[in-house]
Amino acid sequence: MKWKKIGDILIVDDKFSGSENDFESIASKHNVKSIVKIDSIEGQKREPTISLLYGNDTETIHKENGCLFNLDLSKVMWAKGNNNERLRIAKLVKDGETVVDMFAGIGYFSIPIGVHSQAKQIYSIEINPNSYHFLKRNIELNRINEKANYDRMIPILGDCAIEAPKYSADRVLMGYVKTTHHFLRPAMECVKDGGIIHYHETVPDKLIETRPYERVKEIAWECGEREVEVLNIQRIKRYAPGVEHIVLDARIN
Repeated sequence: MKWKKIGDILIVDDKFSGSENDFESIASKHNVKSIVKIDSIEGQKREPTISLLYGNDTETIHKENGCLFNLDLSKVMWAKGNNNERLRIAKLVKDGETVVDMFAGIGYFSIPIGVHSQAKQIYSIEINPNSYHFLKRNIELNRINEKANYDRMIPILGDCAIEAPKYSADRVLMGYVKTTHHFLRPAMECVKDGGIIHYHETVPDKLIETRPYERVKEIAWECGEREVEVLNIQRIKRYAPGVEHIVLDARIN
């Protein structure tokens, strides 16, 4: 059985099955109140459909990389394989930067940036009202604005394709893997000259070194003949057989 513990809830894989006694024994072993199976994550709002196998509560507080995340697994997605990437990005953020997180969710990337960096301003854009609700809760839970004595992290409910170009960012996060390339234009309209875009994509192995760069390069050229400097290609995890989830770190000049 493959599993992931989120707060005091256990997420198990599709192949898991068992009786009520099995569930109770597993819950006791892992010290959790509920066991859930994620059946699907659908649409641009990344809305989950789950099966509650044990217990009756799907809301929890999860601690990761020194950050607290309040979430309800029946209402919002938890990207369970990206914890190292979330910390990597937070450590890349330089003092005084303005950051725009185009697919903020509950603050997967924004919250670690707020906790571990000295970014001056963080704009966190989220289209799903449920995720936006928990994003606001997590800003409060981690006391990000309270510690700064100003609204250092600003949650924004809306479509990032519309909202992102309203801002001028030193760093733009594109932490979404399905059709992410359709959002490259608003990201390019948001990033400053010399700024960095962190572009996520799921890519066949043989295209990792070419397709993400070509997609970013094409839009950069269309948006004022801008140039793209590849800083890094980070492999996150295996998405499917022969397909990798990667992040392209690109400076836009």
